[in-house]
Amino acid sequence: MKKKRVQDSITEQIHFLKYEDINGEGRLFGGQLVSWIDEVAGTVAKRHAGTQITTASIDNLQFKSAAYLNDLVVIIGHVTYVGNTSMEVRVDSYVEGIDGMRRPINRAFLTLVALDDDQRPIPIPYGLLIESEVQQLEWDNAKKRIDLRKYRQKEAF
Repeated sequence: MKKKRVQDSITEQIHFLKYEDINGEGRLFGGQLVSWIDEVAGTVAKRHAGTQITTASIDNLQFKSAAYLNDLVVIIGHVTYVGNTSMEVRVDSYVEGIDGMRRPINRAFLTLVALDDDQRPIPIPYGLLIESEVQQLEWDNAKKRIDLRKYRQKEAF
């Protein structure tokens, strides 16, 4: 099986926060951030698999800090694990200051599934080439999260 590198599908998206992105408390609306996270993850997965994809799950969505009107929000995603028909994508979100420093505001892990033209799961044509200790650690941790997802599914929660 051919393999692609993690950096082959890294995706970065930047948003300048406007009034329509802000909730009644003056912070970035969480639902808007989740939508952007899903877009980035979908782009990463489509770039890696070269097929249609769909989001199967979002987990470990942790809101670490707020973002406000006129902030720059940077969202970066990359593949951490590739299975048979699904893959895991890690998406990190930051607020970027005027000085270019980035402060983390969110991290999420999403599972995406490769689809054929009839919207049925198909094997992902490319594996993931692990090139560093960090990438191996992410792969190993993804396998642990997969086991946890299976347990949750079995226990119906």
